[in-house]
Amino acid sequence: MWWFQQGMSFLPAALVIWSGAAFVFSFITAVTLHHVDPLVPYISDTGTSPPERCLFGIMLTISAFLGVGTMYVRYKQVQALNRGEVTVFRLNQIGLALGLISCLGLCIVANFQKTTLIQAHVVGAVLTFGMGIIYLLLHTIISYKMQPVVHGVGIFWVRCVLLIWCASSILSMFVSSVTLYMTVPTIEMSKKLHWNPSDKGYLLHMVSTISEWSLAFSFLSFFLTYIRDFQKISLHAEVDLHNDSLYDSFHGLERNGECSALLAGSL
Repeated sequence: MWWFQQGMSFLPAALVIWSGAAFVFSFITAVTLHHVDPLVPYISDTGTSPPERCLFGIMLTISAFLGVGTMYVRYKQVQALNRGEVTVFRLNQIGLALGLISCLGLCIVANFQKTTLIQAHVVGAVLTFGMGIIYLLLHTIISYKMQPVVHGVGIFWVRCVLLIWCASSILSMFVSSVTLYMTVPTIEMSKKLHWNPSDKGYLLHMVSTISEWSLAFSFLSFFLTYIRDFQKISLHAEVDLHNDSLYDSFHGLERNGECSALLAGSL
């Protein structure tokens, strides 16, 4: 049995692979069609012009649903493994709520590009990464409280390093982006897709874009740490029939003369 066939490990793996593919495929398409510069554009810029806009939007929307599934399964897992600790229980609930908001933000980013409605795009990005990094923080704390009984200390340190990487990336992106918009106020930044090294603010632009790509992949890498945990989870459904036949109730009503009354009422 392959590793992705064990339990539900395919879910976080699919989330990371699919989301990474959404970024990479739209980037390759945009660069090939000369819609963006090949040297580290903003991720959202690679999904601005058609046809990559459709690819970017559809794939990220699917990523949002994969994220919802992954975060919900993680929530149920922590809930089942929690040994009555109230703090873990509450952090897990808050984490699920923030994770769902982060996925909603990803849907907004997927469907509102910066060149069409910049305000909605910015709100979606803030929800995605702002709520997302708090989600990572909460589950890093949960990992600390659940080790070494539930899992080893190593997984906590891996998640802690990824959290620091993600936090440093978002801080770098925020500072460089704000400084860029204050330094170059005359340029319509939301519509500028091509940069030259001689342009004012080019260095800040590069720092901002590199930080954004670093943030995206550090954020996704956190979910790779769920794979081993999800290998121990299985999903199954139970069917409980209340009658020996699906039509017992219908025949009973017919025998009691109630069938015609029900049909008449439905008309």
